[in-house]
Amino acid sequence: MRVLVTGGAGFIGSHLCELLLECGAEVLALDDLSTGRLENLRSALEHPRFSLQRADLSTLELRGLVARSDRVFHLAAVVGVRRVLADGRKTWETNVAGARAVFAAAAQACVPCLFASSSEVYGARADVPFRETDRLLQGTSADPRWVYARSKVRGEELARELLGGARVPVVVARLFNVVGPRQLGRYGMVLPNFVEQALSGKPITVFGSGAQTRTFLHVRDAVEALGGLLEAPPAGCAVFNVGGEEELSILELAERVRRTTGSCSQIRRIDPAEAYGRPVDDLPRRSPDLSRLRAHLGFAPRHSLEDAIRSLVAHRESAAALAG
Repeated sequence: MRVLVTGGAGFIGSHLCELLLECGAEVLALDDLSTGRLENLRSALEHPRFSLQRADLSTLELRGLVARSDRVFHLAAVVGVRRVLADGRKTWETNVAGARAVFAAAAQACVPCLFASSSEVYGARADVPFRETDRLLQGTSADPRWVYARSKVRGEELARELLGGARVPVVVARLFNVVGPRQLGRYGMVLPNFVEQALSGKPITVFGSGAQTRTFLHVRDAVEALGGLLEAPPAGCAVFNVGGEEELSILELAERVRRTTGSCSQIRRIDPAEAYGRPVDDLPRRSPDLSRLRAHLGFAPRHSLEDAIRSLVAHRESAAALAG
């Protein structure tokens, strides 16, 4: 099987490429390397069935590449609160243009496609767990915090319009806080930031009260779910939540990091505006209903939060050894 992965050098994309290679697929990864990194693909680049093409989806001629593929995973996107706040216009244009180009090519070639959407599409609601049938509330249009969410909603619409309209199977996977090795904290990702602070002996900085809750899913469990969803996709356009099962507060997350790493770092609460340079909505709760995913795949995460923390520690130590 030949598989195309956009955003293949990113955190999730690189793990997905490795899983697909393990399953015997021939994999072509596309990435502009704006946030994706070649070091994420260190092992994949040595594999005879893997190739990487540096490319901008908005200008690349995709039709031939997609037509030669049996499956397409569209993961490429501008991500991270810091990047979104810095350039909301680029976030919108990049994410929407990329989705349109990929889905149009897949519709023309009748190639099943998976779109990596986000829990952000559920907006600022607090009535958890979020279900795939819930209304999507993206926040106010005046707040750049919600540009990313709106771009993902538009991506889902394009998937339904272009692929669903052409009767090509398409899966929309709404991802909830995927964590694990290779994830960086520079764009606002909470767990790698906490681990880095804990290992450096710096204060672990919790935004706001720390009472806001999230679920976390190890990246290996996430990519196994993505692979399973497109291995035998349902007919039409199907939407699935993909996330963890344990809802915990960010303050408890900081405590878990400190305990798992053996750190003596203090936990310090700060105003989000201090970190981002402007007020930012911090959502009170975010937890998925996974009933649909369980029914379709028999899904159950195999890795714990502590596994994710330890894997981040090991990756940091490995990267430091290679650099030194």
